[in-house]
Amino acid sequence: MTDYKAIRHQLHEHPQTAGNEQFAHDYIIQYLQSLHPDKVYTHVGGYGVVAVWGKDPGKETIAFRADTDALPIGHRCGHDGHTTILLRLAELVDSVAGGSNKLLLWQPAEETGTGSRAVLESGILQQYNIKAFYALHNLPGYPLGTVVLCPRTFAAASTGVVYHLDGRETHASTPEMGVNPGLAVSEIINRFNGFNGRNGEFRQSTLICVRVGSPAFGTSAGHGEVMFTLRAFTNDEMERLLADANSAVNEIAERYGLTVSRTLVEPFRATENNGDCVEAIEKAAEEVPLRVQYQMEPNRWSEDFAEYLLEFPGAMFGMGSGEKHAELHHPDYDFPDELIEPAAQLFFRLLSSFPA
Repeated sequence: MTDYKAIRHQLHEHPQTAGNEQFAHDYIIQYLQSLHPDKVYTHVGGYGVVAVWGKDPGKETIAFRADTDALPIGHRCGHDGHTTILLRLAELVDSVAGGSNKLLLWQPAEETGTGSRAVLESGILQQYNIKAFYALHNLPGYPLGTVVLCPRTFAAASTGVVYHLDGRETHASTPEMGVNPGLAVSEIINRFNGFNGRNGEFRQSTLICVRVGSPAFGTSAGHGEVMFTLRAFTNDEMERLLADANSAVNEIAERYGLTVSRTLVEPFRATENNGDCVEAIEKAAEEVPLRVQYQMEPNRWSEDFAEYLLEFPGAMFGMGSGEKHAELHHPDYDFPDELIEPAAQLFFRLLSSFPA
């Protein structure tokens, strides 16, 4: 049997950040050469790979995604493990013939939130009649191998937002002759503190950075920037939060005589699950068998798998990495190899029961 632990370690030793995942791309293609997919697409959305078993794109299709990119500090999120799980699934898929189409996607650039959109823009997925789309993420803090389900949203919507405020510089001895954004920035910060929570809906505003003027003591500041990260558990609530934020900044800027512009940074949509797909995961987990645990509140971090769920029915779920395992993105984090086989078997059970 293929040593998937060794494969995962080899991927771990070659981490590449979003947009640079050539080693993983080439490794996946080389691995697929030993199997018999009917179609392999390379360089999808950058360094993505799509493998399809099935010759008729019009037939019902079940799809699975793994992410391949690393962090600047290496594979400290487990994408090397996710990639390996899908390689193992590819071997299992290769052992069955006929039935529905099976589509496996190894996606680049998840960490920056740009990979899924680039894959979708390639148009490849839309060629297939995808009726169910699945992905997982390992979750430290849960018992090893536990399947963690969220009935609706798996991961929050979030975006960085930078507000640029322009007034007018003047000599520091005559500040009344200029337009200084300092007081407006202070008021914006206070106003944004009031955005946390509303009518029971989760919404969060986190101050990230403030810049006003420059260290020139003869000059009264004329430009400022204030940066926040905004989060919500649904896409509708995220739209309302952004609208409220923009309205508040515009009102304050106008009152202080400032012009304002806005830049969004790494926007993620909420990963909103399909209920039938969540039920299918629970049933498949019980058949493996794996313990199932429901998490009623979504994860506050974000996932770009959300983009696929805006176009196709599907769901994302978690698998416990261990209750005392180092947290995601921590320098001590490493993916537990013990998850590879049960996760692949869970995916295979989903495939075997499709269509439900």
